[in-house]
Amino acid sequence: MSHKQFEYQFNVLPSMGYRCIGIDWRGFGNSDKPIEGYNLDRLADDIRAVVGTLQLENFALVGHSTGGSIAIRYMTRYNGYGVSQLVLVDAAAPIGFSEETANRYLMQSLNDRPKMMQEVIDGFFFQYITSQFSDWFFQMGMQAAGWSTAAIIVLLREENLYEELPKIGAPTLLIHGIHDKVIPFTQAKELNELIPNSQLIPFTYSGHGAFWEERDKFNRLLTKFIR
Repeated sequence: MSHKQFEYQFNVLPSMGYRCIGIDWRGFGNSDKPIEGYNLDRLADDIRAVVGTLQLENFALVGHSTGGSIAIRYMTRYNGYGVSQLVLVDAAAPIGFSEETANRYLMQSLNDRPKMMQEVIDGFFFQYITSQFSDWFFQMGMQAAGWSTAAIIVLLREENLYEELPKIGAPTLLIHGIHDKVIPFTQAKELNELIPNSQLIPFTYSGHGAFWEERDKFNRLLTKFIR
C-alpha cells in the first residue's frame, strides 16, 4: 500500500544506522496510478526497477500483506537479486483472499470504496486504536486509485504461490499476528513449512498490523535479523 504505514519503523531504524527505502505500490500512495500492471510479475518488476535505479545490493526486503506476496514473486522472478534477507509480515501468501471475501470487497470497492476501506480497518488490528489513528489509516487507503484497489483485490482472489515458496533461497523471517483476521495465522505456518531456512515468530498481541501493534518487539526482531 503506502510506505507511510511503516512510520514507526522509519522513526527508529535510521537513527540505528539503517537506510530505509519505502516503496508505494503502483496505484497507491504517491506512486503513479496507471490503469494497468496490477499483477505480481509487473509489481515485482517495479521493485526491480527501484533496486536497479538505486543500485541496491545486500539489502533486506520487507513485505507486508500483499507486499509479502509481491516480495515472494520478486525472489522467484529475479532469483532474489540483491536480497540478503527476506522478511514477510502478515503476508498474503501462499494464497490471498477467499473467493467470497474477495467478491464482497470487490463489489464494495466498485460501489462504496470508503465503506470497504473502513471494514478492512475495523478488522485489521487486534489492539485498540484511536479514532484519529483509524482516520489516518483510512486516508492512506483512500489515497489509492479506485481501479488499483479493485485490481489488487482480484489479484488476491486468484493468487497461488505454493510452487514458488521452495525456490526462495534467502534466510526468511516470518512475522504474523496470531489474531490476524485478514490473513489467518495458519497461512504463516504453511509458509514456514515450505520456505527453506525460514523462521516464524508469532505475535501474540497482534492482528494484521504487527508492525504497529507490537512495534517495539517488531523493530527489535527486525534489526536483530538483518544485522
